[in-house]
Amino acid sequence: MRLRTVLAAPLLLGAAPAAAQDHSGHGDHSANDQEEAQPQADSETEDHSRHQQAPAPFKLADMTGAPAMDHSMHQVGDLPSGPPPPEAFEGPQHAADEIYGEAAMAEARATNHATHGDMKTGTLMVERLEARLGEGEDGWLWDVQGWYGGDIDKFVVKSEGEGEIGGDLEDAEVQALWGHAIGPFFDLQAGVRLDLEPETRSHLVLGVQGLAPYMWHVDGALFLSDRGDITARIEGEYDQKITQRLILQPRVELELAAQEIPERGIGAGLTKIEPGLRLRCEIAREFAPYVGVEYEAKLGETADLAREEGEDAAGFKLLAGIRAWF
Repeated sequence: MRLRTVLAAPLLLGAAPAAAQDHSGHGDHSANDQEEAQPQADSETEDHSRHQQAPAPFKLADMTGAPAMDHSMHQVGDLPSGPPPPEAFEGPQHAADEIYGEAAMAEARATNHATHGDMKTGTLMVERLEARLGEGEDGWLWDVQGWYGGDIDKFVVKSEGEGEIGGDLEDAEVQALWGHAIGPFFDLQAGVRLDLEPETRSHLVLGVQGLAPYMWHVDGALFLSDRGDITARIEGEYDQKITQRLILQPRVELELAAQEIPERGIGAGLTKIEPGLRLRCEIAREFAPYVGVEYEAKLGETADLAREEGEDAAGFKLLAGIRAWF
């Protein structure tokens, strides 16, 4: 009996740890379940009102009474002064000669000196090419000018004329002018004018053309004819943008004479005024058809001469034409 006990003791001692294994270390699985369920419950009960809270309105900080900013930190140190250091002149005067050759660079420098700030440009502007419909005869008109040159000096050509639709050419003239800049916005113009109709007559021309205050384009000239007659013409127009392509242009033209010119039906003084309004659509910047209305009135002695000839001294005209430049 005792021997059996001694033999069975090791077996019992070996089996005891397994039988007595304490699973308390695993803890209560219900606790794990509770821990796993807790975040879900917390997420379900989370207060979403914080996500819906509107941001606080932006307010500038109250700087009343704040000390003045010290700008001394923005000051830079002493700037270098005096002539360049001697090392700046140790190299060749034209370093590019060593790469491209002296002859090639001499030609390039000469071209640069000749063209710098003196670029030549030119344009041809058809200001008005229009039909004029009114009481009595219907007519047509052209007003063209072009120029070629630089910022200071340029050659200017102008031409105007009008006639009756289906009839004869009534007035036609050509001007050849030299334009010289007398300010940032104005040129002095001088040259000659040749009238082709109603008869051939030449004039000396002295005038100004440019951009006046409030963006008015002004063109004024004084004419001295080969017969001693002095006349003048002043034109002003303004481009009022309605849209980027729709432009309303008021325009007025005045003509004056220092003496009577009976063969042309012109009296002394203010002889004619033509205020008008044109609405153009720039289909392209270089091409713009327009419609408009213009009032043409002969004044003073010129109006009297017109009435004696049985002509209307004043009247409205409907206009349709194009404005283009190249």
